[in-house]
Amino acid sequence: MPANLTPDYKRAEAAYKRSRDPRERLDLLQEMHRTIPKHKGTEHLRAEIKTKIKELREELAGPSKGGDRSGPRTFIHPEGAAQVAILGPPNTGKSSLHAALTGSHAHVGAYPFTTLHPEPGMLPVDDAALQLVDLPPISRLHPIPWIGNTLQSADGALLVIDLGQPGCVEQILEVQSILADRQITLTGSWSGEPAPGDDPFAIRLPTLMIANKADAISDVEGDLAVCRELGDLHFPTMTVAASTGQGLDEIGPWLFRNLEIVRVYTKAPGKPPDMERPYTVRRGATVDDVARLIHRDLAAAFQHARIWGRGSYDGQQVGKDHVVEDGDILEVHT
Repeated sequence: MPANLTPDYKRAEAAYKRSRDPRERLDLLQEMHRTIPKHKGTEHLRAEIKTKIKELREELAGPSKGGDRSGPRTFIHPEGAAQVAILGPPNTGKSSLHAALTGSHAHVGAYPFTTLHPEPGMLPVDDAALQLVDLPPISRLHPIPWIGNTLQSADGALLVIDLGQPGCVEQILEVQSILADRQITLTGSWSGEPAPGDDPFAIRLPTLMIANKADAISDVEGDLAVCRELGDLHFPTMTVAASTGQGLDEIGPWLFRNLEIVRVYTKAPGKPPDMERPYTVRRGATVDDVARLIHRDLAAAFQHARIWGRGSYDGQQVGKDHVVEDGDILEVHT
């Protein structure tokens, strides 16, 4: 990281790393470009920021009629409680897994590179949902120049493998190497630790490894142990079979727990709470964060809130900095 960065730049960069909204990220990138000192030590970072601004503007503009950008969009706007990318080598059953979990109609084929563009779908978990994005297979035979831009908004990843494929370990290592070339690190830690180094555009994705097609392997646990040892892999792992449904029910609740998703229900004064459509935030979020989700102007007019839940007594009056817990009921007063 270049020295002598201004406090305004550092604030914009920290906000950029936290943000999941593409328009907000564009505003913050422009603020970073405006406030970064202009000297030789920042030349590379300034060039990176300008490139990111250009890419994000193009994604937000969408395909142009008859122009160069006539293909599908490669940025998927986050929806639901969190966005999880489905990654993996060719022909591991990623699209079958995505279809089985989300009910999507993504094209599924028994040959490599069936998926060509990001395919979003929603995985219901209790009364909320996770957005799963199926991505093209990662292989040096099929470069994906836009993969870094697509993964900017992801909160985690499912790394789908097929233990029955020859060279399975080599395929996994190739996936990690290709992503590392794009400043993307897959990690087995789901503790929310920052990306390695000081590069604001480095991506660190907490990853759950999914050993798919387990129904076709006689000793799946033994093969998995060998795979983990040979590849020096330290991801939490599940064994599933998308074709039969084996193990699929465990994926959503596991992600929900490890992403530390918090559901907050709301009520209007004098009325019963809406217990069907919670707002979702991450562990450590505050009343102010929930108010901004309800309406962007609500936080500015905020006076106080009343809250019902495990971490407070019923109807307790709280301020905007109060940390919410899963299952809280919130009544905002302006």
